[in-house]
Amino acid sequence: MDTILVFDFGGQTAQLIARRIRDLGVYSLVVAGDVPLKQVITPEVRGCILSGSPFSVYQEQAPVPDQNIYSLDIPILGICYGFQRMVYDLKGKVEGSQTREFGRAPLKIHDSSDLFHGMPESFMSWMSHGDSITQLPEGFGLLASSEHHPAAAFRRSNRLYGIQFHPEVTHCEYGTDILKNFAFRICGAEPRWNMDVYLQQTAEELRARVGERDVLLLISGGVDSTVTAALLLEALEHRQVHLLYIDTGLMRKDETKEVTGILNLLGAEHIHLVDASEEFLSALQGVSDPEEKRRIIGDLFIRVQEKEVKRLGIDSAFLAQGTLYTDMIESGKGVGNKATVIKSHHNVRSPLVEEKRRKGLVLEPLASLYKDEVRRLGTALGVPAQIIHRHPFPGPGLGVRILGEVTREKCDILREADDLFIRELKRRNLYDKIWQAFCVLLPVRSVGVTGDSRGYGWVVALRAITSMDGMTADVYPFETVDILDISARITNTVPEIGRVVYDISSKPPATIEWE
Repeated sequence: MDTILVFDFGGQTAQLIARRIRDLGVYSLVVAGDVPLKQVITPEVRGCILSGSPFSVYQEQAPVPDQNIYSLDIPILGICYGFQRMVYDLKGKVEGSQTREFGRAPLKIHDSSDLFHGMPESFMSWMSHGDSITQLPEGFGLLASSEHHPAAAFRRSNRLYGIQFHPEVTHCEYGTDILKNFAFRICGAEPRWNMDVYLQQTAEELRARVGERDVLLLISGGVDSTVTAALLLEALEHRQVHLLYIDTGLMRKDETKEVTGILNLLGAEHIHLVDASEEFLSALQGVSDPEEKRRIIGDLFIRVQEKEVKRLGIDSAFLAQGTLYTDMIESGKGVGNKATVIKSHHNVRSPLVEEKRRKGLVLEPLASLYKDEVRRLGTALGVPAQIIHRHPFPGPGLGVRILGEVTREKCDILREADDLFIRELKRRNLYDKIWQAFCVLLPVRSVGVTGDSRGYGWVVALRAITSMDGMTADVYPFETVDILDISARITNTVPEIGRVVYDISSKPPATIEWE
């Protein structure tokens, strides 16, 4: 099958590049940026893409590819750091710039013969860099420029290409067309990959790895763990799959009831429900640091799971998780060793999970997928639409939506506000227009007036965003009447809340969750 390799130098969108190529129907694989070429170049490889990076090419620890890559007889495309890496390695000049470019930037096209075929002379790109190309290597021709950086795209013959911007993010105009031109016009790849192929390959890999052993999946009832459960039940014998739901006390309103219905719907033979709310809330007492909360929740998940495993007599079982690639990269777990940590996901960086991963006992069949791909996979597996399109919910639950110390009282307050917010969105036919919506309880009280009385109530922040994959996100533009009405309903219904604010931050610079 035709393949395009993405060399990961620690950039936060390396897997997103591969995912965009897969969307075009071409199989794409992410490999470490410094991997020896002899380990990854096969006859099926039609082209290579060099990703972005948090490093500058002139830094001592900057990742460097196998230098033979520039001599390969297949097309190479450098994106951002990959572009600068190519320039630097081929004796051009890259220097820090006083004028940085972050976000939307107009791009002027000088040559639209291949990479920019079919595009207008100018369009809006998406930049994220502080370095600039000050001298192109010998033999390279200019393809495009931006206002502050003359060398925004180049090529040498029809084999080496570089672009300073990020075509893989949804905010870049014609980004998909650029990748399409590279994959089809330049690399000559044929579209033969789809989600059915992914399902077949992953199922075969699971059967080969698991054999006759049992698998235990910690299921929350969210999209990721539910699709993982459906995949395990499709790939393995039902008797091998144990689904464990742990009520942490940090769940949404009526979560346990809903999850029980979902598990029965999947036709699982082994369903285990555990109420561990007292253990989790006690462990979180007095803890305010978000990373420490994530660590405590992640470790306790594993301890409760291990206790249940012993009780059930399945000590040798694999641990399955609904980990997505967004979880991996935000936790600094990209393919290479140069990724930075944005926030730790309890199912990725927990020491106990890490220990199981080192022993080869962790199954993460969705770890190369993004949320919308998981939804497509769920559809292919026959998971009901009402589950597929449910908004994401973090593994640590309300533990990272209550800023500061977590208590049962705060959980109850936030549960009511969040449930009301979601019900109002559904009533107004807004739920399916929003990628993720939730409430955050802030660690402050604000003065207010109820009737003739003065009091201090908690402050709740509403968060609603639109996104394709969770890597970038825009704020949902509520009509004023909707947001005012929802705010009033929350303060009128939940007496402990005295003030409601709306989070208008995009991603980047913010993340979707507050902690």
